[in-house]
Amino acid sequence: MAATEKIVRCPGCGGDSVFAPTNLYRPFCSERCKNLDLGAWASEAFRVPTEAPPEDMPFGDPKLQ
Repeated sequence: MAATEKIVRCPGCGGDSVFAPTNLYRPFCSERCKNLDLGAWASEAFRVPTEAPPEDMPFGDPKLQ
């Protein structure tokens, strides 16, 4: 391992991952972890929860309405 390589935690599996240009899948440890993460994004599994107003209520800043 070179002095510039850093070991980080893989966001997919939690295992060790080399964070360096030699790791084509960084910050993931493998192609499998990278593809699983991509699949989760593609299937919209990663979402920011929102509380949308009911359909009959106006949306936005009340001062602008």
